[in-house]
Amino acid sequence: MTTFQFLIRLITFRPLLYALNALAWTIHYLIPIAPGLILQQFFDSLTGDDTLKIGTWGLIALLVAAALARVAMIYVGCITDVQYRFRMAMILRRNLLGHILKQPGARAIPVSPGEAISYFRDDVDQTEEAVSWSVDVFGLTCFAAVSSYILLKIDVQMTLLVFLPLVIVVTVAQLATSRLQKYRRASRESTARVTGAISEMFSNVQAIQVAGAEERVIERFRRFGEDRRKTMLKDKLFGEALDAVFSNSVNLGIGLILLLAGTKMRSGDFTVGDFSLFVYYLTFVTQVISNVGKFMTYFKLMTVALARMLELLQGASPKALVAKGTLLLRKGSRPADAETADAENRRPHDQEPLQALEVSGLSYRFPDTGRGIEDISFQLAGGSFTVVTGAIGSGKTTLIRALLGLLPKDAGTITWNGKPVEDPGTFFTPAHSAYAAQIPRLYSDTLRNNILLGHRDEGGALDRAVHDSVMEYDIAHLHRGLETVVGPRGVKLSGGQMQRAAAARMLVREAELYVFDDVSSALDVETEQKMWERLFEGRGNAACLVVSHRRSALANADRIIVMKDGRIESEGTVEQLLASSETFRELWYGSPSHA
Repeated sequence: MTTFQFLIRLITFRPLLYALNALAWTIHYLIPIAPGLILQQFFDSLTGDDTLKIGTWGLIALLVAAALARVAMIYVGCITDVQYRFRMAMILRRNLLGHILKQPGARAIPVSPGEAISYFRDDVDQTEEAVSWSVDVFGLTCFAAVSSYILLKIDVQMTLLVFLPLVIVVTVAQLATSRLQKYRRASRESTARVTGAISEMFSNVQAIQVAGAEERVIERFRRFGEDRRKTMLKDKLFGEALDAVFSNSVNLGIGLILLLAGTKMRSGDFTVGDFSLFVYYLTFVTQVISNVGKFMTYFKLMTVALARMLELLQGASPKALVAKGTLLLRKGSRPADAETADAENRRPHDQEPLQALEVSGLSYRFPDTGRGIEDISFQLAGGSFTVVTGAIGSGKTTLIRALLGLLPKDAGTITWNGKPVEDPGTFFTPAHSAYAAQIPRLYSDTLRNNILLGHRDEGGALDRAVHDSVMEYDIAHLHRGLETVVGPRGVKLSGGQMQRAAAARMLVREAELYVFDDVSSALDVETEQKMWERLFEGRGNAACLVVSHRRSALANADRIIVMKDGRIESEGTVEQLLASSETFRELWYGSPSHA
């Protein structure tokens, strides 16, 4: 997609609103033509050359009317411009975020979260600015066409001198394109590094303090800040230099007009009114030149913004960036498909309970290291409790993530009740499955909101999830119970509390399959045993797939899958594996006991 095609797609996103915006500003820019002609009549009336013959007060009344009309158009134009710009920016950000959320977890974004903020903020703002300025260019072009026609009828030579600077501006802007894009890209990248560094520092405060690395981290941040200062200075300086050229090139035209007008007025071919008309229009011609130059600058910078936003799409079609859709801008407005999705997530699961999940030949290799899983095959029955275990680095978490579509599988098939699962990333969500990750991700919000994450608490689902995750004692001793704010990444909770909060978040969503990725590693033996017991009592026919090396989980398993070097080494019950698997025996006797 070229930058011009990108611009056209954004313009046609809301064509009626864009047309109203363009009409309002075009009228705003055309209105000054009338005051120019009125001033021409006024000065000609002083020498008896005027044609209107309405007197001074009549001319003043016309000037006031033109000024009021222009104010009205500015008011209308501001409303339409804000409405259009807001919607355009929101559709870009929504499409970017929507695409990211649909990607497997490992491919969600190719940059750090802090850097991604720069893409969502700066590059979208740059694009919004370019599209908005296209309206001004259209209106000013209309003004230039009408005023040129009027001025050419008066004097061709002087009219050409008025618009000569515009040719200079266009030429300069074209010559400066490559350097301008280079400086803008460098400034965007340096800003992204600073934003990313801030995000990393805030996310790893405890690690930095424990390592005593405060000075080194600050020095690194200072280097990023200095680099950003230099790149931003170059970008700003070059941009201001271009603006200066755009604004001041008209001075050449002013000087030539003044020199030529004196000669023509002495010969009688040029009236005082004609001179006032040229001088008056010259002010707006300056604006035409400046704004055309700014639009060309913004258009070239939009090329940089487009390239950066496409990086977040990671090879997807550029059309995904400008896909049309509904924006929910009013409170309580939700599309029918969202309501249907909610209803689907809350539907009873006795319609088609999980009978069998079959995985065959599942493989995934990390591109950078070549490590991963190879040819994984197993079956999981409804209501069963299956544990995946193995040494560190054996591929347990990779198996879970590839199964759930959080990693894009290289090969293999997955079937649910005999039906192929074409897109695991969208299939393995409530009500089919719910997942608790190895590393809990909590937000600086209340514990209640961290567990629900927008899910409706119906029929005591939250209370059951709290009970099954053995959190009732902790909540009773928190300052504000479920309304306690847990802080960024849940820093106000212990490791065990964070894991159980993640488990409660999963359990509050009714599902046929619950996937636990080592969520009990920070729990004491007694609490872990309670959690498994309560889970078995309250989950009915739901199946559980658990990654763990803990005895409490292994002892309760119907089936255990032992991983080694990315492959399944052996399967069976505790008794079978203790008799046949050396790897399992090492794990079992090295695991915490019940005592």
